[in-house]
Order: sequence, then structure tokens, then C-alpha cells
Amino acid sequence: MPDPTDPLAAPALMARAQDAVGKHAALLEPLARLFADRGETLYMVGGSVRDAMLGRGVHDLDFTTSARPEVIQEILTEWGEKVWDTGIEFGTVSAIRHGETVEITTFRSDLYDGVTRNPEVTFGDTLEGDLVRRDFACNAMAIELSLNDELRLSPTFHDPVDGLADLVQQVLDTPQEPEVSFRDDPLRMLRAARFVSQLGFTVADRVFAAMRDMAPEIGRITAERVQAELDKLMLGARPWEGIDLLVATGLAEHILPEIPALQLETDEHMQHKDVYRHSLTVLRQATELEDEGPDLKLRWAALMHDIGKPATRAPKEGGGVTFHHHEVVGAKMARKRLKALKYPKHVITDVGQLVFLHMRFHGFGEGQWTDSAVRRYVTDAGELLPKLHKLVRADSTTRNAKKAARLQRTYDHLEERIADIAAKEDLARVRPDLDGNEIMQILGLKPGPEVGKAWKYLKELRLERGELDHDEAVAELKAWWEKEHA
Repeated sequence: MPDPTDPLAAPALMARAQDAVGKHAALLEPLARLFADRGETLYMVGGSVRDAMLGRGVHDLDFTTSARPEVIQEILTEWGEKVWDTGIEFGTVSAIRHGETVEITTFRSDLYDGVTRNPEVTFGDTLEGDLVRRDFACNAMAIELSLNDELRLSPTFHDPVDGLADLVQQVLDTPQEPEVSFRDDPLRMLRAARFVSQLGFTVADRVFAAMRDMAPEIGRITAERVQAELDKLMLGARPWEGIDLLVATGLAEHILPEIPALQLETDEHMQHKDVYRHSLTVLRQATELEDEGPDLKLRWAALMHDIGKPATRAPKEGGGVTFHHHEVVGAKMARKRLKALKYPKHVITDVGQLVFLHMRFHGFGEGQWTDSAVRRYVTDAGELLPKLHKLVRADSTTRNAKKAARLQRTYDHLEERIADIAAKEDLARVRPDLDGNEIMQILGLKPGPEVGKAWKYLKELRLERGELDHDEAVAELKAWWEKEHA
């Protein structure tokens, strides 16, 4: 990121953007010529320019143009290898060439009804009119793909709403009054939190105030669109800061009410750690433990692992509080919230299970993990075990350095026990020592509920005692059957 106090910061950012265009010159120069031949102007715009300036790499090539949609389509048909016109009614046509995708949209000057976020699409005639309707000034800069006398690319920078200054200062502000921008499209308030997470920016004071005052407007947005923005926020570099902005402005009350509810009041008789701040810390520490890129399920579990605490909070005799079974309550709450946000079933199930299991480790003291407990821990976690390891470690946030070190050592010991037992047994597939066919043959049963009960008994026996040889398993099954039917 640039140093905001450096007077050369702005020129350096502009140079980065020019370089990014130059790197794509072989692709973009023929495109610029085709537009120029039609008497039309073409501008790289939005996140493409912003990300180029920030050195984040330009992965999406987005453009705006004076050309109307049918002209864009004709040009791209000549230039590209494949063309998509699914967005043509909104002025957008896309194409791919040499593995690069471009998306080009006619200047827009949309009108909003203030009820939905769907505008009445109106095409504009000026670049300035198009840029001023965008969400944030740092996303409202443009680079014109102009040509010199030799018809070579000669990019020209346009910044009518002073987005470059915001980029240098790392602040999010709106081109228009934020109240106007957010009334047009309330989703922009979530986008502010998303960019805080992705870019590490802060929001301007007037943007914060508008988000706070207009938070109920987010109710105009569908759950699917909210989920899409939350995903981008949660997968950003600093998701805890994006969440904190949602809570501070009151937006979270409308889309994630369980999170601000963690801001429990404390008094001299019921002291406890700040559950809300603790949850943000766990989210941060979980991201630091990721070893294969951002993990959406781990991050959601880290944020929501304690949401059952407000509902289970109770005074403890002698002072303090308890949160008995908050992981059980929290798992149900997490599943309910994610379902309301239209998340796919596998996300709902896995996040709920991680929340449910996150306290299992704390139920055992140092050195008290029996082989049976280890098997159950691994079996219940299943494929989520690597995520559970990270979640539990991230949850060790005590300020007591000795206690924190002891917790980490204890978990190290648990992982060693898992590895030791896994080396002897196939923990990934803990199954009864006898299968259903053998159970039916030994007990003279036909398929039915009794076979399932017998299978479940042998599964529990397997978890408790480890692998049994065949004769021992048969004897245990027969003994159980006789007791059941005594």
C-alpha cells in the first residue's frame, strides 16, 4: 500500500495503472482501434483500475464505452473468439480472446425507485455521468484506451470524482452523497464492509454515518445477494474488520443478529471475557492458521463458535458466569442463520458441526485422553478434523501466556495421540468388526431394525475398545443379544 504522506504516492499509483494497460497492449490495442474506427471511446474502469494501482493484479478487465450495446456486440464479434450477450439488456457484452475475458458496458445513468435495488436501465452519454453513479470513488477512476498518431495505445487517466486521493488515503467514500448512493442500492453498504475486509481501507465518516442511519434499508436486498457479499467479506484479508464495521453501523442486526448479540454486558458480579471481541480474535487467529488459502467454513465457524453463549449465560455460585452447552445451542443457531442466508447444505452442515465440536477438547484435562475418547473425537469430526484442529487452536485466546502455552501443549499432545492410534488403526474408517451380513448370519436375523441396533452396539464397542479379533467380536455380539432378549 502507498504511504499517504508521500507526495509521490499518487503518481506512483497512476504509473502502476499505466503499466497494467501496457502489459495487456497486445490484447487491448486492436480492441481500441475497432472502437476508434466506429468513432467510439473505450475506458478501463472500476475494480480493474483500482486493483492495478494497488498492485493486486488485474484479473477482470472491465470497460465502459460510449458505444451502444449492439455496436459493442458487433465489435466484440469481430475481435473475440467467443461472445456472451446475456447482459445486453443492461448494456453489457462480454468476450474472450487469447484466454482473457473482457466485459464492456455502455455508459449508464440509471434511475432507481428507492424500493428495490433494480434500476430502470438508462444509457448515458458521458464518462463523468457513468462514474458518478458508481459505489465508491476509488472504483470510479478510468483509463481511456486512446490512440496516438501512429494508432498505438496511449492511455489517458480520468478521475472526475477524485478517487485517486481516496485510494492514496485508503478510504472509502461515495462519489455522490452516501445517502443518495445507498438509497439507490443498499447493497453498497455491504460492499463497503467487504472492501474494508479485502483492501484494508476505512470508511469516511459520512459513509459510516449513512450506513448507521440507513441500516434497515438492507432489508430490500435478497438473502442470495447478501450471502454473496458476505462470502467475499469472509474470504477477504481482514474479515474481522469487515464484520466489526457491520456491527458498529447496526447492519449486522439485520443480517447477522447473532454476532452483535455477543456484546454481553458485564458487571462486578458476572465478569467474563468480551465474547464479541474474543470471537473476532478467534476469526483472525483462524485465518492465520490457514495453510491452503482462505477457508470459508473455518472462518464462519470461528466467527460463530460462541453464538450460543447469550442464550446459555447463567450466574455461577461464588461469582462469574457459566455457558453450559453453548456449543449445542450455538450449532443450532449457526445452522438456522446460514440456512436463512441461503447457504448450500454442505456449508450449513459443516459449520454447524464445527461449532458443535469446538468445546470437545476442553472437556478433557492434560493427559486424560483415553484411546476411546480419541477415536470418538476423530470419528465425530470426520473430514472436518483438520478444520477442527485449527478452530480449537484459534480459540485459545487467553491473556495468560502460561495458560495459553499449556493449552497449545495439550492440543499438541492430542494430535500426537491421534497420530499414534491412527498408525495402529484406520481411524478414518472406524467401523464395527462385523458387517451387517455377518450380524444377520450369526444372530439368524433378516434385514430390519434389529440389525441396525446390533451394528450400532458393535460400533460403540469398536470406539471404546479398539479393534477386536473376529471370535471376540462374535462373542460380544452374542452376549449383547442374549442380554437384550433376556
